[in-house]
Amino acid sequence: MLRNLRLKSFQPEEEYIYLTYSLKNDKKEESRVLLENYKVLLQKALDWLWKRTKVERKEAKKGKKVITKIKITLPKKKEVYKTLRDELGRINILASHYVDKAISDAYSILKSWRRRVEKGQASLRKPRLKKVYVRVKSTLRKVEGESVRITVRPYEYITFSWSHTWFSRRVKGLELGEPIIKEEKVYLPFRYKLPWFTPLDFLAIDSNLYTLDAYDGEKFVTFSIKELYSLKYGMELKRGRIQRFASKHGRKGKELLRKYSHRERNRVMDYIHKFVNKLLEMYPITMFAVEKLNKQEMFRDANDSLSKKISKTVWRSIHRILKYKAPLYGSFVKEVNPHLTSKSCPRCGWVSRKVGRTFRCERCGFTLDRQLNASLNIFLKMCGFPHIRDIPRVWVGVTPLKGWRRMSGAMLRDSGEAQRLRIGYNFMKIL
Repeated sequence: MLRNLRLKSFQPEEEYIYLTYSLKNDKKEESRVLLENYKVLLQKALDWLWKRTKVERKEAKKGKKVITKIKITLPKKKEVYKTLRDELGRINILASHYVDKAISDAYSILKSWRRRVEKGQASLRKPRLKKVYVRVKSTLRKVEGESVRITVRPYEYITFSWSHTWFSRRVKGLELGEPIIKEEKVYLPFRYKLPWFTPLDFLAIDSNLYTLDAYDGEKFVTFSIKELYSLKYGMELKRGRIQRFASKHGRKGKELLRKYSHRERNRVMDYIHKFVNKLLEMYPITMFAVEKLNKQEMFRDANDSLSKKISKTVWRSIHRILKYKAPLYGSFVKEVNPHLTSKSCPRCGWVSRKVGRTFRCERCGFTLDRQLNASLNIFLKMCGFPHIRDIPRVWVGVTPLKGWRRMSGAMLRDSGEAQRLRIGYNFMKIL
């Protein structure tokens, strides 16, 4: 037992991120054979496992209410794997490794369905296959230079090349993962090994409707995203007109609505990617702290006017892309619970019930803009400094602070305020 407790190596574990790029599927005829036959395998595996899936309903009392809980038990993979593999092997005309992949995909579909049923987000009907795609295992593909050869049947292959694409230089020297083949496109995931860095800077970001207010330990930085909000607002008005047109013109209107939805998403994502790139260039090798936001809870507490404004925000998309791209710059992203960050005093920990544009602490007199105060508290949470309510103190990172503080038994008043250390960036002007 002592041997198991020994450290095999003092080296940290290797971490990777995947950069996925798409190609137009110019081998549709060859791919159709693969997709159609794989769909037959996957449907057969799904039907076979569905017959052996148990659904139990249990009623439990919670106060005066009777709640029905659903328990779904899938057949254990180890017990049924060999039998199911033999069943699929009889109808399979593709390479034998596709049978193993179909079983794994069928299990993943049923597990996803079980999670959604237990949350009340799906019915108890058998999940249906809509658009099937094939994730090619490493044993069924061979990389040759800037192309990949995929085995369909024994001695039958499909080859896709990315030598003349815009991302060919970007993925040079990276390892190809498992390609995903769809009817229209082929997705190529490349694996990038993360280098090890120690963060040099820290940046805490508070997300608001028109700005991202940040604190880096020395100063406050405000990034304006009002142009992104205006973009969403303008495109929402256009979408309303297109929806009215689509309701009267049937298929033609639906195609126009789908085309415009893609255009809207592409413009928003283009803005976000450029913004995140600029932010990471300004703060390389940095530990970022962002809020772990939940829009559904915000909608419950907001009125109709504020709910419409919140619906136009894309905070989660900004955080997701920042988390995805940060390792490429030697940076990391940490999510922080935003609870009471705008209502708490960073000096003494006092929690105010009412907060306007400016936060004022009733205990120590600390005064700061509400949004800047939130970014400062996020910074403290990221650094692991909990609020100590009983002992007032001054954080060295924000000096001078406006308000009263205790020193040598006397109450002294600071001469300035933290807002003077604020720097503003309008993203559209710094591109």
